[in-house]
Amino acid sequence: MDTFLANPTILLVTPEVTYLPKGMGDIADNLSAKAGGLADVSATLISALFELGADIHVALPDYRCMFGAGIASLQIKKLDAIRRNMPAERIHLAEDRAFFYLNRVYSDYGNENGKIALAFQREVINNIIPRVQPDLIHCNDWMTGLIPAMARQQEIPCLFTIHNIHTVQRPLHYIEDRGIDAAAFWQHLFYDGYPSGYGQARDNNLVDFLVSGVFSAHFVNTVSKTFLTEIVSGQHEFVKEPLRRELAAKYEAGCAAGIINAPDPTFDPKSDRRLTRKYDADTHVEGKRKNKRALQSALGLLEDEDAPIFLWPSRLDMVQKGCQLLAHILYDVVSRYWDRHLQIVFVADGEYKKYFREINWQHNLLERVAICDFDESLSHRGYAASDFVLMPSLFEPCGLPQMIGPIYGSLPVARDTGGIHDTVVHMDVAGETGNGFLFKTFDPNGLSWAIDQAMAFYNLPMDVKSREITRVMRQSKAAFNHSVTARNYMDLYEKMLERPLIND
Repeated sequence: MDTFLANPTILLVTPEVTYLPKGMGDIADNLSAKAGGLADVSATLISALFELGADIHVALPDYRCMFGAGIASLQIKKLDAIRRNMPAERIHLAEDRAFFYLNRVYSDYGNENGKIALAFQREVINNIIPRVQPDLIHCNDWMTGLIPAMARQQEIPCLFTIHNIHTVQRPLHYIEDRGIDAAAFWQHLFYDGYPSGYGQARDNNLVDFLVSGVFSAHFVNTVSKTFLTEIVSGQHEFVKEPLRRELAAKYEAGCAAGIINAPDPTFDPKSDRRLTRKYDADTHVEGKRKNKRALQSALGLLEDEDAPIFLWPSRLDMVQKGCQLLAHILYDVVSRYWDRHLQIVFVADGEYKKYFREINWQHNLLERVAICDFDESLSHRGYAASDFVLMPSLFEPCGLPQMIGPIYGSLPVARDTGGIHDTVVHMDVAGETGNGFLFKTFDPNGLSWAIDQAMAFYNLPMDVKSREITRVMRQSKAAFNHSVTARNYMDLYEKMLERPLIND
């Protein structure tokens, strides 16, 4: 007689999630805590696995203020165990007042974030993992960086995903004073200095949360293949040597990968309720014209449906996003294409915004350049109305705007780096390939050249241009979606487990 082999139990540990799938429990509809792309990736992966019938569990901090008053006291109903062959409880809320009263995922005070991370990990290590008994643990970012060491000690396969290279450091005695029995797995943590024994590790060394996650995890992934190789090869000075070295060790051992994130499914011009006119790949010409006129009218720009619009969708951060390159050439670019009514729309926050506003007022570009605070609805409308998306990033771990733009028929004008390299191919109209315009050298001239390439495309005959945009929109919708991302993670899980996630 055949022995029934249950689906392996996966525990996904994350400090943030955008949503959880319906049917996962009464509280699933109330749980949303988002600070960035990690929340979207977590939601997508959990939902995809749940819908397929995988034995997926999620561990989250109990953000009571964000989840709603009294949510922690709600009882999770039993699922249809016969239909799904799943245990009833899949959502595990870590309880501690450190995050009960937060109104955002991360505190504005750096020291508080360390306390929040330790409270979360203490509950996962002491209570949630023993209750769930997972076959595989998937941890995300520095807030979960100590858990892989415990998993290593207990011989539970562990995947550690790096979405952001931020980290914190704390002494081992401080970690233990917060209720984590790190003495059981201290040798699997990463320290500032190599300790000769537990005593030296406990008293005189700082534990690096992010590097510990990389060091102790069985498998590691970043959110793009190229960003991983850039780190390993030492191309980014801002990546500290310990992280680079440990990632390189995993990479050389064949235990590191890059998996691209995907845009939220609400980014779809065919169903986007925020648009003046919905459209798809076959109706994009008229659809984008209607949305362009509406946006121009709303922002006080010169109303011309034939005017090329460049959208800046990312935060105005000169360290990563390259906004200083655009500031250097802004007046020159608008002047160069003055007769074509070239326009630039910023939908972004950041410290560099004030400099663009000064340029705008100084050169009286108010009908050509709109500088707007970030707004989710305006962002969607910007993608629909624009022809190009500007992303001259110095580095890009993954990036989403360069994937969202082509779904809306707005082609990226971007620097060839990190996740951009993995998702954007320079346009070749003759060969009917490519989906954007790339430059390599991080300087104003490189960006200016790429904008010229974009404008040369924009000035092509309408039938040629329309055909290429139709192709790009169709290909982008098929390539940049959560199903593809979830499948890549599932393949990685199965590789680590050496068995399928779903048993027939």
